[in-house]
Amino acid sequence: MSELNHTFQPSRLHSHQPGWFDLLSVIISGMLENAGEQESQLFLQQMGGQLAQRYPLNSAQTVRDLEVQMNLALARFNWGFVDIEPRENALLLTHMALPEGDNQLATASWRAAMGAVLTGLYAGWLQAQGGSERVPLVCDSVSDDAALLFRYQNS
Repeated sequence: MSELNHTFQPSRLHSHQPGWFDLLSVIISGMLENAGEQESQLFLQQMGGQLAQRYPLNSAQTVRDLEVQMNLALARFNWGFVDIEPRENALLLTHMALPEGDNQLATASWRAAMGAVLTGLYAGWLQAQGGSERVPLVCDSVSDDAALLFRYQNS
């Protein structure tokens, strides 16, 4: 894990302006009720991709640079932080300190929704750094309370 990750303060990561998480929770609940889980997940991934375009990263020369750039953007949102682990043929991204929802939306639904947004966000950032649209970014796990796990790997 990078040195930068150890500098984040948990209270800062989970702070949010009152009302915004309530609104987001209502929107996600409404999407799930009206459009279903699969369509909602696709929509939220698209929204994450649009956030990646709205908040582009500086050019990264190394995986470490990429991790730092992502964490600076995530800190701006108070959305936690990511640890990137390069593998022989993949990048493993572990997103930690995800903000908690508002306790009105089921925890699993909140984590799945944020996992979808982060899938789009991370995929957009990776593509902007020269990654291929044909290489999928997959959210492998949203069930663990401590982290969301993503894998960027050519099948």
